[in-house]
Amino acid sequence: MADSQLKVVEGKALNAQQKKDLLNRLARIEGQLRGVQKLIALADTPSDCDAVAQQMAAARKALDRSFVQLLTSAILTQTGDAADLEEAQARAAHLAAMLDRFA
Repeated sequence: MADSQLKVVEGKALNAQQKKDLLNRLARIEGQLRGVQKLIALADTPSDCDAVAQQMAAARKALDRSFVQLLTSAILTQTGDAADLEEAQARAAHLAAMLDRFA
């Protein structure tokens, strides 16, 4: 799915550039996963499984990096836009809880 198909809305979670960067990263991961599907469909010899495993690991790592990018961007945007220190701390605490829950 190309980011040109998605309407990027303005909001307080992430800025437009951060969204564009994440969408581009996810599109590359989507391409990797399509490649893994093709490798699985064409797998014939035991060594083909090695290639599938390698590509799956690469896709998993890329998805993990996009998760970190999401949280890093959210921290910068959401705490930077806070009205005061107390609000920034509350937003940072929420994001830290999200990291703890999903990482």
